[in-house]
Amino acid sequence: MRIVIVGAGLVGVASAYHLQRAGHTVTVIEREPGVARGASFANGGMLTPSMADPWNAPGVWKELLHSLGRADAPMLVRPRALPSLLVWGLKFLGASSPRRYAANTAHNLRLAAYSVAGMERLRREELLEYDAATLGTMKIYRDPRALEAGRQKALACAHPDVEVRLLNAAEAVDLEPGLAGIADRLAGALHFPRDEAGDARRFTESLGAAAERLGARIRLDTRATAILAGPAVRGVRTATGDLPADAVIVAAGSHSAALLRSVGVRLPVKPVKGYSLTCVPAAGDERPPIRIPIVDDALHAALTPLGGALRVAGTAEFAGFDTRPTAVRIDNLRRLLAAVLPRDAERLLAGTVLPWAGLRPMSADGVPCIGACGPTGLFANTGHGHLGWTMADGSARLLVDLVGGGTPALDAGPYSPRRFE
Repeated sequence: MRIVIVGAGLVGVASAYHLQRAGHTVTVIEREPGVARGASFANGGMLTPSMADPWNAPGVWKELLHSLGRADAPMLVRPRALPSLLVWGLKFLGASSPRRYAANTAHNLRLAAYSVAGMERLRREELLEYDAATLGTMKIYRDPRALEAGRQKALACAHPDVEVRLLNAAEAVDLEPGLAGIADRLAGALHFPRDEAGDARRFTESLGAAAERLGARIRLDTRATAILAGPAVRGVRTATGDLPADAVIVAAGSHSAALLRSVGVRLPVKPVKGYSLTCVPAAGDERPPIRIPIVDDALHAALTPLGGALRVAGTAEFAGFDTRPTAVRIDNLRRLLAAVLPRDAERLLAGTVLPWAGLRPMSADGVPCIGACGPTGLFANTGHGHLGWTMADGSARLLVDLVGGGTPALDAGPYSPRRFE
């Protein structure tokens, strides 16, 4: 089958690799001059089935209201973005009931665990180089009550492939000595040994090269302007000509919804801006002060070692398609770094510091949209939010089953884009 995939981020490239491997003829088109230039470029660098819960937890409306006018809020809604969020926002809040939130967390967890379980095979078979780390992640807590709440939440999200270890403060510092500077402020931590980490951009580039070795084509600087379809898809229109196809997969992240509207599909996926700082020590300096990615539950921040660099990522901002880093939000990350690694922050910030902001594609219910939609032969693979890398491989393998008409390894119903119709 001739397949055109729109989007060369983590999800699109993973889809290309698995579809080409399954025997299809795949062409990927990407509006940017390289792969992984959007949300995949400098994200938090973690694969975390342990964090599969959607952002619209029960009571999220209080957090959103509290964020208005607060530039340092972990989840911030810019007033200028409110009109574009009206319909999507009602769906987002509607999915925050305890029952729906629990069900959607379970759907995400199932796909996330399935996805990360396939990463070991990818690394082994394709020899991918991306600073992979398989020591897990650690979520730290300063408040004993918050630690217990986190433990209960982890137990409620039990899955055979998501192991959790409760650590006291001394055990947390013993596992990650880089936390010694805040040892007296720690109530404890949760260690998730099966989580993973690495450089998402390098992973996407390596997997894209593997897909090309199998015969896939990746066309850069090629913007999709419309999907060509009648009762069935015929291809994709681009600024440089039409590409015929038997199937089209839209994996264009936050831009997916606009492209799908060209054939009457209204998918509730909106951009949510995320920020990161990548600290690259001066030449000859020591490696990052931590080996294990650290998530600070109270500060809503993550610190991830990436080879010789350290990435600080956090915050969510509803600001439309504005990708410009905001100075106040970047300064927040500097303060978060100092709060977690007070002994090392000054040294890390004295080297090369690379700020970044990118748009996570967030579905209205916090569950990705994977599967058929609209005319025959049209598929979506988007809406993964903060779990794009965590779910990329599993989403691609699920899509292969759906495109080929086989029996999916997972129940695909919860991820169907048609659930919003």
